[in-house]
Amino acid sequence: LEHPRIRALKQSGGHWRSKSNTMFAFFGFVLSSCTVLTESLRHTGQHINHDGRAGTFVKALEFKHRLRICNAYPGTAAIDIYKGKGDRLNGDGPMPYKSCNDFVTPLKAGDKLEFKIGDANAGTFSISDLPNNDATLFLVIHRHDTLSTAVAFESHVFANLLNAQVAIVDTYKGTAKSEPRIMDAASAGKKSRSEELRFESVVAVNPGVYDVALVGSDGKTKAKNSLVARNRESFIILRTGVEAKMGPSYPQELVVYPKLDPSALHSSAVPQAMMLSVLAILSCVFWA
Repeated sequence: LEHPRIRALKQSGGHWRSKSNTMFAFFGFVLSSCTVLTESLRHTGQHINHDGRAGTFVKALEFKHRLRICNAYPGTAAIDIYKGKGDRLNGDGPMPYKSCNDFVTPLKAGDKLEFKIGDANAGTFSISDLPNNDATLFLVIHRHDTLSTAVAFESHVFANLLNAQVAIVDTYKGTAKSEPRIMDAASAGKKSRSEELRFESVVAVNPGVYDVALVGSDGKTKAKNSLVARNRESFIILRTGVEAKMGPSYPQELVVYPKLDPSALHSSAVPQAMMLSVLAILSCVFWA
C-alpha cells in the first residue's frame, strides 16, 4: 500500500505550553459579527418589541468549555481537584495515576485549580484567560523530574475541527528513549500501515480503529494501546512513567483517552486511509 503522506496545516485557535506550578494564557480566536442597524438604534442601542416595549439587541455570548484533566503523576496516591477552595470537581472519587476525566464546570479568568493528595497541596494551576469559542481545554499533571517530587503541568486548547484530533504528550522522566507510532489495528489478511508520531504535537486522523505503540531504540515495542478515532472528538496519547532517583520507579506506559467503542463508528469510516495531518508542533516553555 502507498505510504500515507503527512502534510502540514495551519492551526487556528489552539496552542500548547508547559510549566511548573504556574499558568499559561489559553489562546483563543475572536468571533466577530456585523449587524446592520437603523440610525435610531445606533443612537439608542435599543429596539421596539412587537408589544411596544423597548429592549436591548445585545446578548452576551456563552461558550461551553469542557475541561479534560489527566493524572500522569506516578504514585499509588490518587489526586483530588478543586476549583477554588471548596468546589471539588471529581465528586465521584479521587483520580488515580493514569486516569483522565472530563469536567463541565463554569470557568472564568482568574480561577485556580488546586490539586491535592489527601490534605496536602500538590500544585496549583491558574487560568489567566479563556478562548472565546466552545473548546476542550486539556490539562495534565505529571512529575517535574527524576530527583524531586515536584509537579509540572502541560496544557493545550483544542481547536474546533471536523477531524479527530490527537495530542501526543511525553510526561515520562528518565533516560529511556522511545518513539510513538500509530498503525492500523491488526486484522487477518490486512497489511498494517504505520506512521511515526511526534511528542508535543497535535495531529488530525481519519475515523478508524488504530493501535498506538512505544518503540524503543532497539526496535522493540515497550508499550501498546488502542485508539478508536471519531470525527469532532479530541484525544490524548500520554507516555507516562518515571525512572526515579529516589523512591519507586514506574515503567513506560501509553495512556489513551477517551476510550471509545469501535461499534460507535459508522461502518464506512473504518476502511478509510490513515491520514495524519500535522496541526501543530508544540514547543515546551518552562517557568520557574
